[in-house]
Amino acid sequence: MELIFAIFIGLLYACGVFLLLRRSIVKVILGVFVLGNATNLIIFLAGGIKRSGAAFIPEGAETIDPAVISDPLPQALILTAIVIGLGIAAYILALKYRYFEETGTHDLDQLSKTDRK
Repeated sequence: MELIFAIFIGLLYACGVFLLLRRSIVKVILGVFVLGNATNLIIFLAGGIKRSGAAFIPEGAETIDPAVISDPLPQALILTAIVIGLGIAAYILALKYRYFEETGTHDLDQLSKTDRK
């Protein structure tokens, strides 16, 4: 299962880098989002894939075997990254909208031509 996730993460990184190298600002923004999602999956995979219980100690139990509970740290990091990513996405899309209003183009190669106006 981890091998399938690793291959999928590699494909996401390849797609993200491919999109970052495009000329359209929309594709660059999508590439950043894809790279962010691939990074979240790496953090998830680093936490380990196993079927285990929640990280709570039952009432009345003095000790519990750490092998039967899941690690909550990667889950908390991913949740935080998702929230930050959504905020960044809204900000970048607002900047892109303003960029298009000012320049009238999505092409990054035409940026130097629009600066001369």
